[in-house]
Amino acid sequence: MNAIYRSEAARRAVEQRYRAFLGRWPASATESTVPTRHGDTFVIVSGRRDAPPVVLLHGGSFNSTAWTGDVATWAQTHRVYAVDVIGEPGLSAPSRPPLTSGSYAEWLDDVLAAFDIGQAAFVGASLGGWLALDYAQRRPDRVTRLALLVPAGIGRQKYGAVVGSLLLLPFGEWGQRAAVRLVLGPAPAASDAPDRPESAELADFLLLIQRSYQSRRNRLPIFSDDGLRRLAVPLLVVAGAKDRLLDSRQTARRVRRLLPHAAVVLLPDTGHIPIGYTRSVHRFLTGDDARPAGG
Repeated sequence: MNAIYRSEAARRAVEQRYRAFLGRWPASATESTVPTRHGDTFVIVSGRRDAPPVVLLHGGSFNSTAWTGDVATWAQTHRVYAVDVIGEPGLSAPSRPPLTSGSYAEWLDDVLAAFDIGQAAFVGASLGGWLALDYAQRRPDRVTRLALLVPAGIGRQKYGAVVGSLLLLPFGEWGQRAAVRLVLGPAPAASDAPDRPESAELADFLLLIQRSYQSRRNRLPIFSDDGLRRLAVPLLVVAGAKDRLLDSRQTARRVRRLLPHAAVVLLPDTGHIPIGYTRSVHRFLTGDDARPAGG
């Protein structure tokens, strides 16, 4: 397995900060580390045992802190499994199998088997959206619903902001913070997301990860038209119109063209971190509202 941190001290610093967030997990939960063919995987489980399962897959260069504003709502009706993606700065193994292989589907097979889950709904963000889409295409009988937030793999990746951010990095902490803001695009105001970690605290955590962690460098594969057309499950896509990492407008166009049954929400003045989706996704997961307002 490849090292994903710049040093052992960097790994400890990220994990310590992450565990502080986990200590304030907003729903009653149990934590498990389960073995898989591609390394041990950390999972936070919330909600009633007899509730329908939903699997949460966070984005790249992050961990399940991403779901702290959502899980309390979704766990009211579902058994929620927040999975730390392997190879990312969470508490799962640092392994990174090739994205073009079937390894990530095998990994999710093993995670589901560890909890005796036959079928589940999936919510994925960015890289997690790519993983959920990949799984739905490889294991269509195991996915009941797909809610994708700023998903990779549909619209093209953008590199202008990433290149621009490199010019800011030499300017100390100010430059590093500016680089993060540039890449992520317009950020939610605290008043728009009162149920999420304090924005300054979250920004500090993202900065720590940027300093400590070696992110994936490979381009995420784009799914083919034929592969997307074969998706028969209910699908919700939420994207930011001002995303600087992914062409979300192209994402919306492709989904609307290839999957007319899908609900697509393109949020204005929003970058790569969407807000205000928690209740719409909840309605989608419960089947109460398959086409949320704004689609």
